[in-house]
Amino acid sequence: MALFKAKKEAVKPGEWYYCLKHRTAEEGMVCAGRNRMGPYTSRQAAEHAMETAEERNEEWDARD
Repeated sequence: MALFKAKKEAVKPGEWYYCLKHRTAEEGMVCAGRNRMGPYTSRQAAEHAMETAEERNEEWDARD
């Protein structure tokens, strides 16, 4: 018997996530949280999640 129950996450219509495991955009919380980036407001934004993260990392690195 587990000491803690897994929390059910509320799914909001129109929220998109990028799945790192499957490398795809998914509507709603389909895959485990450790494999998700998001939420994003559109499928297109979720599909470009890795590019957005790379751009933000480069901007952060350039701050030095």
